[in-house]
Amino acid sequence: MGVVAALWRYPVKSMAGEPLAAAVVGERGFEGDRLYAVRDPDGKLGGGKNTRRFRRMPGLNTFAARYTGDVPAVTLPDGRTARGDADIAAALGRPGVELTKEADVPHHDEAAVHLVTTSSLAWLAERARVAEIDARRLRPNILLDTGPAPELAEDAWVGERLRIGAVELEVVGKAVRCVMVDLPWEELPAAPGLLKAITGTTLGVHARVVRGGTLHLGDVHSVGCLAPHTP
Repeated sequence: MGVVAALWRYPVKSMAGEPLAAAVVGERGFEGDRLYAVRDPDGKLGGGKNTRRFRRMPGLNTFAARYTGDVPAVTLPDGRTARGDADIAAALGRPGVELTKEADVPHHDEAAVHLVTTSSLAWLAERARVAEIDARRLRPNILLDTGPAPELAEDAWVGERLRIGAVELEVVGKAVRCVMVDLPWEELPAAPGLLKAITGTTLGVHARVVRGGTLHLGDVHSVGCLAPHTP
């Protein structure tokens, strides 16, 4: 058992996101989560690692995004609000990049929802020999309070279904970490070496949405299926 301690969504992939008191969850995950990305002239999307679709764009972590309407407002590293793609390109030092909305292929690395527990944060803090780890370094959508015991609690949920409030998720795999965990985020300083403290470079889990709904802070979590839908 656990309770929802925090909720986040990230309007623009690889930028700092926004905390939520409640989140609407559908098939593609949190409404508006990672719906936008920064695209370069080669068609690559800004991310934390180089893949077929994504390209590392150092500095994206120093931007922040939040929704004030249909399109996210982007805060530049100097605190100004971007007036358009030209401002983002200039601040990032990458001519020609633009903010682009998701098309047919989701911007998520793995599944739609990323979940981390306080138990895993305590485990990582112990491994890294620090007092605590701020969950924002791991960029989850959901932080579950499972207590302070240092253990990788969510690893046991792979293949299981979770009930969190009215929402049902299926955990499909462990979350592979990258250098993003070492970077500064908002007021958090850089944490060099944190990635090396993560055994096997996995921490947290990814999940697909089985049944959508609205999540709230304080919602209770349990392992198991919800009752079938009533026609």
